[in-house]
Amino acid sequence: MALSNTAQRILVSVAAIPLIIVSCIFGKWLFLLFSLLIGLGAFYEFSQMIKNKRGNVYLPLGLISVATIIANKYFDFMNFEYLVLLIVLFQLSAELFGNKGTEINNIGASFVGIFFIGLFSAAILGIREFFPQYSPYYNQGGLMIIGILITIWVCDSAAFFLGVAFGKNKIFPRVSPKKSWEGSAAGFIFAIFAMIANKSIFMDFLSWQDVIVIGIIVGVLGQIGDFVESLIKRDACVKDSSNLIPGHGGIFDRFDSLLFTAPVIYIYMIYFMN
Repeated sequence: MALSNTAQRILVSVAAIPLIIVSCIFGKWLFLLFSLLIGLGAFYEFSQMIKNKRGNVYLPLGLISVATIIANKYFDFMNFEYLVLLIVLFQLSAELFGNKGTEINNIGASFVGIFFIGLFSAAILGIREFFPQYSPYYNQGGLMIIGILITIWVCDSAAFFLGVAFGKNKIFPRVSPKKSWEGSAAGFIFAIFAMIANKSIFMDFLSWQDVIVIGIIVGVLGQIGDFVESLIKRDACVKDSSNLIPGHGGIFDRFDSLLFTAPVIYIYMIYFMN
């Protein structure tokens, strides 16, 4: 007998969550692989959705570009400015061998996919590797990722359940017809509460300013990331980015909020965290 969608979601979560936690705690090459999985998986799904809009991303070169951006964040083997120049050069040149009549769509889709997903995935890795590997604070990067993921989950759950219960005013009807201002407000508030709880339980290395700011970032940008991915899916006429994860859709579906919050949190950590 086939499992229900809910049962599939639970089984996948039970199997995946411990692996994600281990990669966060261990860091280093294991979290690099996790970041690559997010980046490459999301880019592949993005490239497939683009086909529904008569676009064609040159997949091998796109995957190599995304992987190189993420790997460069870890190994720092090339000045980022030069890396971008090479990616742009190769992507533009690749269109000489592409599908006639869709070059502008292809170029635009390729650059959006590579730099949106590639750079944002690299920011996730940047958060985990923010503290030097051989310092006593290295594991704090893993706790940061775990705390952000918990906050995203609490935000999403609050927005969904309280939105269903109390939502009356639609926020973006053309993008997500069922989501409301009331649900989004609940998600925002609970994101801050979640970060406060995280600090009390296992993130005491954060200041109260850090807690509030990161809670606000997740509460706002986490939801915007979900809306942006919904906008892409609706334009591509698909319900999920893929069916790769049983009961959960695709990698892009599962990590859209993390992708969108990571760059701003990473920038905040660089400039404002001691």
